[in-house]
Amino acid sequence: MTKPDHQLPKTRSGEPRAFFGRRSGKKLHGGQQAVFDATLPALEIKLSGKLDPRDLFADANRIIIEIGYGGGEHLALEAGRHPETGYIGCEVFTGGIGKMVQTIAAEGLGNIRLYTDDALKLLLALPDASVDEIYLLYPDPWPKTRHHKRRFVSPTTLGALARVIRPGGQFHFASDIEDYADWTLAHIVRAPDFRFAPEKPGDWHQPYPGWQATRYEQKARREGRLVSFYFSFTRV
Repeated sequence: MTKPDHQLPKTRSGEPRAFFGRRSGKKLHGGQQAVFDATLPALEIKLSGKLDPRDLFADANRIIIEIGYGGGEHLALEAGRHPETGYIGCEVFTGGIGKMVQTIAAEGLGNIRLYTDDALKLLLALPDASVDEIYLLYPDPWPKTRHHKRRFVSPTTLGALARVIRPGGQFHFASDIEDYADWTLAHIVRAPDFRFAPEKPGDWHQPYPGWQATRYEQKARREGRLVSFYFSFTRV
């Protein structure tokens, strides 16, 4: 069971604690900004209460969410492969949103909608068992101990994920940071609504079927982090 809004993690000033850092980076150039301004309004999810994803994708056979899609490589690839599925991408970094909007416009991807605020707010607005799969790929590991409270995987978020993912659906988590992988498994084993049942030891080092490395994974390889973790947890 997720926490009511007033019980969500707070900052010292009393504001809801965000699970992300900065929102902006380099400014979009003129052409990028024009596409962004013209395209985002039709794609952006604005919350004004509860949200049924079937209202966004009336004919979709499945609903999938990707939290922190970065440059959008995985999200765009999967949406192109599965036009019958409705995808919601959550990202707060304006550079990533700009890239995703450009890709959607260039490739004519009509089965993606974007949420540009803290993903936990979106999860809290969704109905029970309304989502088939949720991806969290290469999230910010917040490596300093004092920042661990900003890691997206927590009892609060796992409770929210368990509520919105249908029984038999899955939560996918990928990272190249062993400490964050261990952190995630430690939280999952204490979460009764999820089951982790790999077929054999080491399966979690094999990428998901059809996987293409994201830019964050490519960066990790360049920096010498050669081992990644690809977990899939089933909602029981």
